[in-house]
Amino acid sequence: MTVQLIGSALILLAFVLAQAGRLGTGTWSYLWLNFVGSGLTAGDALYERQWGFLLLEGAWMVVSLLSLAKKARGGGAGGDSAGAAR
Repeated sequence: MTVQLIGSALILLAFVLAQAGRLGTGTWSYLWLNFVGSGLTAGDALYERQWGFLLLEGAWMVVSLLSLAKKARGGGAGGDSAGAAR
């Protein structure tokens, strides 16, 4: 349960900061918060055999990973890149 709460907090932190205009959705910080957060929650969902939650968080993790890979190749990650952190 603690893993699930930490993962959810990371995802929510990225969302709140983006909504407040403090973190762009194409920044490294935003993408890593989403990837790590969804990875933690997906792992917990797998352990707890919560298949619907695993599908949701697994998909979130894959999309975040693809965005990180695209950004690493210099293609950007989509979304805006405004915000304090890059």
